[in-house]
Amino acid sequence: MRRGVDGQTLERLYERYNRREFVHPDPVEFLYGYEDPCDREIVGLIASALAYGRVAQILKSVSYVLERFGPAPREFLLQSSEDDLRSLFSHFKHRFTTGDDVAEMLIGAKRLIEHYGSLYHCFVAGLMDEHETVLPALATFAEALMSGQKAGGRRNSLVPSPKLGSACKRLNLFLRWMVRKDEVDPGGWGDVPKSKLIVPLDTHIHRIGLALGFTNRRNADMQCALEITNAFKRFAPFDPVRYDFALTRLGIRRDADLECFLNEFGQGRASADV
Repeated sequence: MRRGVDGQTLERLYERYNRREFVHPDPVEFLYGYEDPCDREIVGLIASALAYGRVAQILKSVSYVLERFGPAPREFLLQSSEDDLRSLFSHFKHRFTTGDDVAEMLIGAKRLIEHYGSLYHCFVAGLMDEHETVLPALATFAEALMSGQKAGGRRNSLVPSPKLGSACKRLNLFLRWMVRKDEVDPGGWGDVPKSKLIVPLDTHIHRIGLALGFTNRRNADMQCALEITNAFKRFAPFDPVRYDFALTRLGIRRDADLECFLNEFGQGRASADV
């Protein structure tokens, strides 16, 4: 059912749920213990890459990886050889993600940091003023991260390609964490415009986008993510993923429901049908 929603309704939702107290068990909480953005970006890459499946398994898998990095992830990564990283995660498994997948992503990240100084500097090197969204830079960044993949290997599931139409939910989630800064998102990548971010399209946001009339696409692909992002830009043109965390609480928390929310706050709606 298509439902309208207005900016005041979304702001009320943001004020209610975009708080640190509602974060656990969201994997963004792994980033909070790292003050240095150069450490935080590595933690964010790991936590977002493994953010699929049951939440308990996500937390367990991310903790497993981060425990091996210790308190200084950037230093650990730069001091580890590629063989060390492959050996370190040889017994790791997270659903269909293997230890080789994790090692290849980290080797790619290590090479980028050695070349650019940080993941941030690699990403902004591909971001141009004329780009309406982060999509071109994200495609370049994803391909660069694949530099750790063994020749002839299968595509690393942790690093999907935007060029193939993937919504890249986890990479866009990583960008949300690192670019935005509020009570939930810790930030650190200050020169990437929030206005260029793309909504991390998971099943909750897809369902909500369909219910609110933000998209008609049944495939949760990049085109769908862009349609929903453009709908959010009507309300927050300079920060279109502002409501992402709060809206996903409607699909996760037992005390939150989309229909109840619309019934409670959706009075006098200005339709956002697209």
